[in-house]
Amino acid sequence: MTDDLIEALRDADAVQYGEFELSHGGTSDYYVDKYLFETDPRCLRLIAEAFAEKIEDEKLGGVALGGVPLAAAASITADVPYVIARKQAKEYGTGNRIEGRLSEGEEVVVVEDIATTGQSAVDAVEALREAGAEVNRALLVVDREEGGRENLADHGVEMEALVTASDLLADR
Repeated sequence: MTDDLIEALRDADAVQYGEFELSHGGTSDYYVDKYLFETDPRCLRLIAEAFAEKIEDEKLGGVALGGVPLAAAASITADVPYVIARKQAKEYGTGNRIEGRLSEGEEVVVVEDIATTGQSAVDAVEALREAGAEVNRALLVVDREEGGRENLADHGVEMEALVTASDLLADR
């Protein structure tokens, strides 16, 4: 599965080389374009199937924006519901930070695209916990191996990535 996903990510041109600024302010000589793999049916199908294999009966929590299509696809594949964790509460309508149905004490697995520092996943974990969820795991597509796993662990969350940067950049 990992090899199939790596091939699909490369075929979708989701792995790019050059000089890129990352969301946390650092720079990198490669970039994984989540929008290219999240909009590619083959990549999305492989990711959804891999995530579905790792889910029991937990609810999924898609981190807005990148985790939402992944959570939706995995939700359909695994036949489990999902919620969306916004970066901040919306300023209109219900003003929710968590969208969808969530009950107090419900177990939620965070779904995210890429972890560099893991901070967006940590923020989603905190928002879900504030809303009453129990969150102990995060499923990610790519671990850039730059501290995300450790940051999540510091918040009591085990990170499971489908591929690592080492896997993705091998044989290039």
